[in-house]
This record gives sequence, structure tokens and C-alpha cells, in this order.
Amino acid sequence: MKKIVVTGAGSAQSNGTINCLLMGGGPEEIIGLGSDLHDLALCKAPRRYLVPHARKPEYKDCLLRFLRDERPDMIILQHDVEIAIALQFRDEIEALGVRMIVPDYDVIDTCVHKYKSWVKFKAAGVPVPENIIIHTEDDLRRAFKELGDDKGSIWLRSMAIGNGGRGSLPTNDFDIAREWIERWKGWGSFLAAELLTEDSITWLSIWHEGELIVAQTRRRRGWAYGASTVSGISGITKVGETCSSPTVDQVALDAVRAISPRPHGIFGVDMTYDRHGVPCPTEMNISRFFTTIQFFAEAGVNFPVILKDLCLYGKKPNLEKNINPLPDGLLWLRAMDCLPRLITPEALSQEIPDSYTKA
Repeated sequence: MKKIVVTGAGSAQSNGTINCLLMGGGPEEIIGLGSDLHDLALCKAPRRYLVPHARKPEYKDCLLRFLRDERPDMIILQHDVEIAIALQFRDEIEALGVRMIVPDYDVIDTCVHKYKSWVKFKAAGVPVPENIIIHTEDDLRRAFKELGDDKGSIWLRSMAIGNGGRGSLPTNDFDIAREWIERWKGWGSFLAAELLTEDSITWLSIWHEGELIVAQTRRRRGWAYGASTVSGISGITKVGETCSSPTVDQVALDAVRAISPRPHGIFGVDMTYDRHGVPCPTEMNISRFFTTIQFFAEAGVNFPVILKDLCLYGKKPNLEKNINPLPDGLLWLRAMDCLPRLITPEALSQEIPDSYTKA
């Protein structure tokens, strides 16, 4: 029996990936690796193991020892930090017979550092908001002068590896912006950018040696727990909706090819619309599936199984179309302490027909 290891087990994106693989009903054994004992207890992988966090000095030796002992056939790395660290010794992993579909390390490094990917997007002519790295207060003043919208607001965010809107803050107040950067010890590691709208969209894709295998667009219709954050962005999608747009497809394709002329692996393009209705890439989520990946599987297109079949068996999916194969308008509802739910707007209206919100 072939074995597949999924790292970050217990986290939302890893649990979703593992659930998708289990849903696929394949003969493979799924093994979860995670660095948090309590998170691991919530993972559905038949076998689970505790390992050090990727930032720990003992991580490499521990991971390689596990791989030597278990001899899995495939590994799926599911966190930006772990991807950036583990793929530095990719040759040692693959020397143990462990397969993965991932791009070269320079592509990984570009994508996990938001400013590096922004530079690539801009050089390729992909529409992006203007960015300024904030080294000093003079840079911050220049950002307000050059990037401020009609209310003088700019967007601040950390350039550090990670997701969840780390360090994000929209503001039109210089003093607040300065204090925010001070709080994060962020001089030299924060970006100022043009403030975009609240409308965001994600285009997730799998590529194999330059060939696009599948891509699907998902609109975010709200952040869970956004009210608990300063920026309103939590990184946790509350309601996702399948959708399609030729403009979004083209911008996403251009963004991927700006990063890699021969894409290989998972490329997720996060985009936010500007005030002119143009979708602008804000980051590239590389070599990992997002937290709502089970949405697509429940709807009929199982991305983790597609990746597994490509990696282990060289098998491509049989789809009527490889870009946006799912119908528009499917909803994925999420909340803490309850299972997510796939539903259509029509079914939702029929289920809850009455409302006291209208006079």
C-alpha cells in the first residue's frame, strides 16, 4: 500500500487536504504530521505523529528520520514556513524515494516573500497596487503622499512569511501608522500599498511541467472573525462562492507565468479588486491548498486527489474543461464548532424563507 504524508496535520488547510484524500477512497494510507498535539487530535488521518515545528533546529533531522523509517511514497507540505524550510533540503527528501509535485526553490522563495512576488508581477505587466517598503518615517510620509486614496488612506502589511493578513492595517493617519510599525518592530519589513476594495477572489490551480491541469475560481463573501481584527481581515473565509470570469482567469494565468515560465505544482493566486474593478494579485500561495479546499471536493472536483494521481500514477483528470469546471454560485458556509456546508443560494432561501429584517 502506498503512503501519503501530509504535514501541518491538525490545521485547517491540512485537515481539509486530508479529508479530501480520504473522500477520494483510494487505496493509499494517509499519515498526518503536526507540531501541535491538541491540533493533531482533531485530524482524521488514520495515523498521526508529533514532530517539531519547522522553525525548530531539530526539525530537519526529525523529518528525515521519520521519512527513512516510514518510506512514504508522497509528501504534501501544507504551510508556507514549512515549505520554505523543508524544500531547502528537497534533494535529501527525494533521495529517500519520497515524491512531490513542487516548483524549484527559487519559485518557492519568490512566492513566500510577498514583495519578491510583487516585483515579478509588476515587471511582467500584471496589474498590481503600487508598493513602497517602509524603512524610515520619510518612506512612510512618501507612501501617504504617493499612494493615498481620496481619503488619504493606505494599506500597511508585513512582508514576513505567513498568512492571515499578518500585520495588516488600513489607515489615513500618519501617527497611527508609525505606531503600528513600531509595535510590530516593522521598519524595513513592512510594505505600504494602494488601498484596494474589500472584494477579493482566489484562483487555485495545479500545473504539471508547464501544463495547466485544473483551475477553479472562488469568491470570498466575508471573513470569519474579521470584526476581531484591526484590518477586518482574518484570513479565514466565512462564505466562499464558486464563480468564473475571463478577466480573472487571464490575470491569474499571467501572474503564475510571471513567477514561473514552466509552472509545476500548486499555485493559488489571491486577488483583490481595485477601484476600477480590476482584479490585482496580492500574493501567490505556493505548493499548498487553501483552508477551504474541501469545498471543491464536495462540489465534485477533488484537487488533492488530482495532485495525488498525478504524482503517484501520472494520471490526469477527465474534466469537460480544466478552468472553472464547477458551476458558478455554489456556496461553502463555515463557522467554528460545526461542520462546513455546501449549498446553493436557492436552497438557502427555501430553507430560511422568512425574515424580519425588512419592514
